[in-house]
Amino acid sequence: MNDNNVLKFERRKPQQDNGNKPDAPGPKKGLIWIAVVVVIAIVWAYYQFMAPPSL
Repeated sequence: MNDNNVLKFERRKPQQDNGNKPDAPGPKKGLIWIAVVVVIAIVWAYYQFMAPPSL
């Protein structure tokens, strides 16, 4: 019997840690989002309270 057209589902092999992987980028990404929100808040506050009313 020919098994060439049969899909075989196998478990993934566990990955080995090389020790060369960089740290998780999660905190850095979070800081970028916080910076974006702060910039938007500063721009809003400027136009809300300090900009001349003629704009």
